[in-house]
Amino acid sequence: MGLVAQSAFAEPRHGIAMYGDPALPPDFVSLPYANPDAPKGGQIVTAEVGSFDSLNPFIRKGSTPWQLRFFLGESFMGRSLDEPFSLYGVLAESVETGPNREWVEFTLRDGAEFSDGSPVTIEDVMWSYETLGTVGHPRYLGFWAKVASMEQTGDRSVRFTFTEEDRELALLAGLRPILKKAQWDGVDFAESTTEVVPITSAPYVIADYEPGRFVSLRRNPDYWGADVPFRVGTNNLDEVRLEFFGDETAAFEAFKVGEVNSNREFNVARWESQYNFPAVQDGDVVLSILPHERPSGMTGFVMNTRRDQFADWRVRDAMIHAFNFEFINEAMTGSAQPRITSYWSNSPLGMSNGPADGRVAEFLAPFAADLTPGTIEGYTLPVSDGSERNRAGTAAALAQMQAAGWTVQNGVMADASGAPFTFEILLPQGGSENQAIIDMYTVSLARIGVTPAVAVVDSAQFAERTDAFDFDMTYYRRGVSLSPGNEQYVYYGSEAADTPGGSNLMGVKSPAVDAMIGRLLTSESQDDFVAAVKALDRTLTAGRYVIPIYQWNISRLAHAKELKFPDALPIFGDWPGWQPDVWWYAE
Repeated sequence: MGLVAQSAFAEPRHGIAMYGDPALPPDFVSLPYANPDAPKGGQIVTAEVGSFDSLNPFIRKGSTPWQLRFFLGESFMGRSLDEPFSLYGVLAESVETGPNREWVEFTLRDGAEFSDGSPVTIEDVMWSYETLGTVGHPRYLGFWAKVASMEQTGDRSVRFTFTEEDRELALLAGLRPILKKAQWDGVDFAESTTEVVPITSAPYVIADYEPGRFVSLRRNPDYWGADVPFRVGTNNLDEVRLEFFGDETAAFEAFKVGEVNSNREFNVARWESQYNFPAVQDGDVVLSILPHERPSGMTGFVMNTRRDQFADWRVRDAMIHAFNFEFINEAMTGSAQPRITSYWSNSPLGMSNGPADGRVAEFLAPFAADLTPGTIEGYTLPVSDGSERNRAGTAAALAQMQAAGWTVQNGVMADASGAPFTFEILLPQGGSENQAIIDMYTVSLARIGVTPAVAVVDSAQFAERTDAFDFDMTYYRRGVSLSPGNEQYVYYGSEAADTPGGSNLMGVKSPAVDAMIGRLLTSESQDDFVAAVKALDRTLTAGRYVIPIYQWNISRLAHAKELKFPDALPIFGDWPGWQPDVWWYAE
């Protein structure tokens, strides 16, 4: 383990931002959206649909409650949800970088401890980075591939030097989870299990669980970092309990009878028609509607371009035309929720209507010959008249299928040899809303002579099959932020298309996509960064990889009256959709 000399020009700081300086000063007391006077105590209980067979959220194998990654992964820095991309020290007392962010160095806080009382050491840090970067979940591999060296620079400090120019790498380095090395001696870290409960230096520990039934996270009363400014006023609840149910109906019934005390509702029709049960009428359950300024992300049904059926963009376009969104939206939400129109819609980073211009057009120009039609000229999703038959959409779908070499023969869509066009739609068990949408979609597909198979599998099978890209079409949800970075390579990069367990479900391999991600990572001005994201948004949207459904541009939360949240809401991030961070319990 080598030691390097401290740099004469480095300046330790309390935080770091993607561009400019972080908004909060070195002496800040708490995050602006946290209540430093919030009481401690109480519990939040949420209903989760599905199951789990692992408690290690840092590996590819197994099905793990998604929340555990955020509860068990204490890191050097924490992200403020009130700024596009700014980090402040948690395990790190300071951060410093080279003049061009070619390296970053963190100094570990004196007194940082794991939940078993043992100190967090630089040895734990270096083991965690290397282990996650080599055998961890694919989300960690891209960063590690860009680390040229990791060196201990003092008793409590470590430096990462990078292989390339990328402003975001210094920030990503601060967000890797730090685990206890000794816990994993003689244990295969990459294997899925519920036998090993990760030891954490975070505010919560797994206190109890039953595979497939529940996980109980308890606030550690001896948590070392309670007075760290980033943590003041957060993690106030004594228990966060995740209860698992077989389907949405059972989960909602559990909430209505009080077995669960918090529920985020995504279906506006259900919100308006079914939240009048006695606990709401009596005031024991409060209905809260909270705004946010997050991009829409992409939710819908993704087509696997690795499959011959969906390799041709014209076929994918036909599938989108056949999807009668206006009719489906009326049936599912009473037309109350707007459609997702691109990956960054509902935000300043979303692609503009009409032809590309300015820097966006300039960035895309070198790839013009290979881009899907509409990328530069302008692309918008088809809009039906709202009727069930969707005649115009059906006609457009038939025309595109014919252009791709498919015609209706004796009522069946088939190629020149008579082989029928068919595919399978893979859905996770318990998603009654998605199944209802697909039921309507299959009726529309029948009008163009296509009869897909629909496979509904349990959460473990769903994870196994999607990890192996073993599907034709499946449900897809990709959240994005106002500060996209290296994770975009994981979501859409060419290398990730062939990485099992990765997030590039559509299998996109596009030089233009790779180049736009590279541009947003190396932009030296906010204007160029915005143009690069808009260009990426155009390329992905016009690629017709996903059939988008509706977006949620507000959060609808039903919760026990004792669960409280601050008046000041953060601008960005997934909060308050996932409440425990800054909520508290008060009688």
